[in-house]
Amino acid sequence: MNVMDTRATSAMLYLDGVHVSFDGFHAINNLSLTLAPGEMRAIIGPNGAGKTTMMDIITGKTKPDEGTVLFDGTVDLTRLDETRIAELGIGRKFQKPTVFESQTVQDNLLLALNVDHSVRGTLFWRGSKAESERIDKVLETIRLTDARNRLAGSLSHGQKQWLEIGMLLAQDPKVLLVDEPVAGMTDVETHLTAELLKGINKNHTIMVVEHDMTFVRELGVKVTCLHEGTVLAEGSIDQVSSNERVVEVYLGR
Repeated sequence: MNVMDTRATSAMLYLDGVHVSFDGFHAINNLSLTLAPGEMRAIIGPNGAGKTTMMDIITGKTKPDEGTVLFDGTVDLTRLDETRIAELGIGRKFQKPTVFESQTVQDNLLLALNVDHSVRGTLFWRGSKAESERIDKVLETIRLTDARNRLAGSLSHGQKQWLEIGMLLAQDPKVLLVDEPVAGMTDVETHLTAELLKGINKNHTIMVVEHDMTFVRELGVKVTCLHEGTVLAEGSIDQVSSNERVVEVYLGR
């Protein structure tokens, strides 16, 4: 087995030589990226750099024209649909929170947990001990224990983002893809979100797409900067932010 194979089989997510074009526009251009099990990676880069398209490829929403996309060492994600990929344990949180506003915080988590169950099953849910313990643990992680009986619609913007992260966590995915979690948050909420993701990272692999450099610095993880659909630089926040090309195309503006 050569080095390449070893890297692919030991990775949680492995992308190599990925290309995608839409009407002649190369959204993803020879993108290669490896995410290790248990790692948290921050993805930065200007708008149009391919960050969202990359997540679309990982979750099966977009199929690459060419390239390798492997999950957990062996699973070829390019052959699977979105539902199957979600079932395998890849959870995605979009930028705009989509919580059920007229349900309580706890019921939002129950609905997420019982994602395959009928509506009737969820409404008349009495819950096993394991499930209620799971909900308690998620509430603690997302710092909403005291808000469990509040309507989700009454939460602050930051709390709604945390609830949505909690709804993903309830399904216990192996990998969480989180898109701009701190956009529109207060400084305090931003700090708490960094702490929250660090806590989740103890048991989950995480990819975070973010523009807020203060937040990325606080995460203290390896950073990948994308530009024109490919990796421009990779390393610590200090290494990446002192890279001349990164400053030129992204940070300097």
